Amino acid sequence: MIVRTLEEITDTERDVKTPTWRSRRLVLAGENPGFSLHETVMYAGTETRMWYQNHVEAVYVIEGRGELVNEDTGERHVLAPGTMYLLSGHEHHAVRAETDVRTVCAFNPPVTGREVHDENG
Repeated sequence: MIVRTLEEITDTERDVKTPTWRSRRLVLAGENPGFSLHETVMYAGTETRMWYQNHVEAVYVIEGRGELVNEDTGERHVLAPGTMYLLSGHEHHAVRAETDVRTVCAFNPPVTGREVHDENG
């Protein structure tokens, strides 16, 4: 059994920060769960363009407001508490955060810990 808090992983190697988001990685591939679990905050006033070539991601918004744009189709969706989206088709997408948008994310296959977005997803 693993029990872990956000407080204990803050400012450790599990706390990945970029100019537009911060991801605290609660469960990683090395723990062999078949998925990884993250608390991610997209910062207010930012836009982050993403694409996952190798992962499926489920995202559940627990705080904040923003917009999700499917860059493959042009579809736009409001992000607010209680909204979930699943990137099961390797969609190119962008998140535009009006306020800080706090989410819980699960990845399959799991991430190892230090990944960030690049041109290859």
